[in-house]
Amino acid sequence: MKKRLIELLCTRSFKYSEEAIFKLASGTMSQFYVNCKPVILDPEGMFLVGNLIFDEIRDSDCAGVGGLTFGADPIAVATSFASYLGKRPVKAFSIRKDQKDHGVIKWVEGDISAGEKVVILEDVVTTGGSTIKAVERATEQGLEVVQVITLVDRQEGGMEKIQEHVDKVSAIITRNDLMTWMTINMG
Repeated sequence: MKKRLIELLCTRSFKYSEEAIFKLASGTMSQFYVNCKPVILDPEGMFLVGNLIFDEIRDSDCAGVGGLTFGADPIAVATSFASYLGKRPVKAFSIRKDQKDHGVIKWVEGDISAGEKVVILEDVVTTGGSTIKAVERATEQGLEVVQVITLVDRQEGGMEKIQEHVDKVSAIITRNDLMTWMTINMG
């Protein structure tokens, strides 16, 4: 499954240039750009991502998976669906970027309650800033963040920064995985 996901990411989501031409959310320029949405919103990609993430959490006692909207949303939904099929249901939730100003004021949306153990998901980690924000907001809502999983680690120090907030941090795929596939298959 992982090999196929790497192939899909390389052909639909990953861009590389000898020069730093890609502007990242952090404002820095980079030689690499990864937009996972074409893959994680694709039926096959969703299947692969959901199952790979579920394999990572299958033996944990977490009650839910989610992260900052919109990057984590399809990953959380795919994982929750795979967990149900795997007979170990885990709920999906979403963390808002901006707190709503009406109704019940909260950061986290979904059927998840204070005190429950959760895994924060991310599509791509560069600096770790948005993931840390998700961890902080989940914690503010009373959730116990026990793990962080990112689909792609750009290997630019973000995972280490996240680990300052959560002990268990992992990536399904790294930039090196993508570059290796590109070197072998694209010349």
